[in-house]
Amino acid sequence: MGIRAGFHIEYECENETPMLLVLKVHPSRQSDLRTEQTLTFNRAIPVRDYVDVYGNTCTRILAPPGTTTISTEFELCDSGLPDLVPEQAAQLTIQDLPDDVLVFLLGSRYCETDRLADFAWMRFCQTPLGWPRVKAIIDFVHTHIAFDYSRADPCRTACGSFIDRAGVCRDFAHLAITLCRCMNIPARYCSGYLGDIGVAKDRYPMDFGAWFEVYLGGRWYAVDARYNIPGIGRILIARGRDATDVALSTAFGPAILTHFEVIAQEIV
Repeated sequence: MGIRAGFHIEYECENETPMLLVLKVHPSRQSDLRTEQTLTFNRAIPVRDYVDVYGNTCTRILAPPGTTTISTEFELCDSGLPDLVPEQAAQLTIQDLPDDVLVFLLGSRYCETDRLADFAWMRFCQTPLGWPRVKAIIDFVHTHIAFDYSRADPCRTACGSFIDRAGVCRDFAHLAITLCRCMNIPARYCSGYLGDIGVAKDRYPMDFGAWFEVYLGGRWYAVDARYNIPGIGRILIARGRDATDVALSTAFGPAILTHFEVIAQEIV
């Protein structure tokens, strides 16, 4: 299966503004590209890439005053298979987890494990370990939060989502990640493209998607609390502890988003 994806984003900057972008396809999907993925700009801008501590490709730019346009479009080959459901995967003890996985058990900016630990243990302590416990958490989050694009809030944390009971895909991911971590299941945040492939067309505008991964049976599995079904055609951009680590753009100065358009669609 082929997927065409890309975006067109514009920022308005008052002054020369350094920016950090996390907008390139994750290195793990580079071999699936049918066409090169290149970020293009509406004017000459200093650009430099590096790989961060989580293995994501990051781009540093110096945006001049005025409007800066960032665009890309590419084609990628995908298996077309839904996410693998790890029904038989065991939950490892903390002592048996790899050292680099331990960080995904800890609280973070948007995932306040200390504030939700008591609830998590009260709600999920009787569920079987491993996938059944993860599934119980996903089912809870899926029904607890109502998706509402108009109530998107970049400052809302997992605890805020738990209280507000409304939000967007990142809120579903943050709450599910937090509850998993509270139950000693490593979980990490993911961002990327997820088109309406194999599902009814979403009535909301196309946007980048957020989901998460859990560590069971010695490997990571993609899961999604918003849709609560295995997804098809995910294109990973970045992974991290939460949305802080994978922010699509970070401006080190005033920068106003003036245009935002994302595409992700199946092609022959």
